[in-house]
Amino acid sequence: MVRALTSTVIASAVCAVLSCWLVLIGWSLMGDAVSHAVLPGVVLAYVLGAPFALGAVVFGFLAVALIGVVRDTSRVKEDAAIGIVFTTLFALGLVLISVTPSQTDLNHIIFGNLLGVDTSDLIQIGVLGAITLTLLVLKRRDFTLYAFDPTHAHAIGLNPRVLGAALLGLLALTAVVALQVVGVILVVAMLIIPGATAYLLTDRFGRMLVIAPSFSVLAAVTGLYLSYHLDTASGGMIVLVQGAGFTLVYLFGPRHGIVGKRLAKRRREVARAG
Repeated sequence: MVRALTSTVIASAVCAVLSCWLVLIGWSLMGDAVSHAVLPGVVLAYVLGAPFALGAVVFGFLAVALIGVVRDTSRVKEDAAIGIVFTTLFALGLVLISVTPSQTDLNHIIFGNLLGVDTSDLIQIGVLGAITLTLLVLKRRDFTLYAFDPTHAHAIGLNPRVLGAALLGLLALTAVVALQVVGVILVVAMLIIPGATAYLLTDRFGRMLVIAPSFSVLAAVTGLYLSYHLDTASGGMIVLVQGAGFTLVYLFGPRHGIVGKRLAKRRREVARAG
């Protein structure tokens, strides 16, 4: 339980910080694509005895390259290209799992196995999480400028393509960090919900980088304890708590919540009438 709690906190914090940029850039679908497309890379890395992160990064970039090729060389639009590529690669991963002889159950890559985290898994999660978080913090200004205005970033000497590729590489690493916690299927939720929730609570990006991981860690710990006491799937419960938290903010957020905006509008109408 201690290892599960530690890995949950690390994965949720790293996913939440990256989610801030994904939400701003509008890469929700891309996050979904990369998180699913890393599955065959992780399986092949297991077969070859290579680090999971290596296979994930290779297939993450492969997915992005294939999406670009399909989009630029055909009439197919980007959203359709993303759907075609990530589902095909995800299916390839499922086939590889089904034909790979293994002494361990590789299905935990798909669905997660939080309570099965051992010391080596925890070390991998910690190292990859530290690398990803450090790079995001060190390059946060460049990534933020790229998210808001890539044209201006290019004008001051930054390379938007390199910054985009770096974010995608970090996205692949983050997917590996969260695989053990919630599995491939639910990784995208941890990569989108915290940033989207923080986006509804503040208009300042610096505050988003604080609110998102705080919300994500709180939801993850709450979900883990609920899954323990209710005897439910830990990964699913973590994401469910995050979804419930987003719903509350969406409805009752002080500035952008649906109910809050209606109440504020009614107060303004009353004040004008008075």
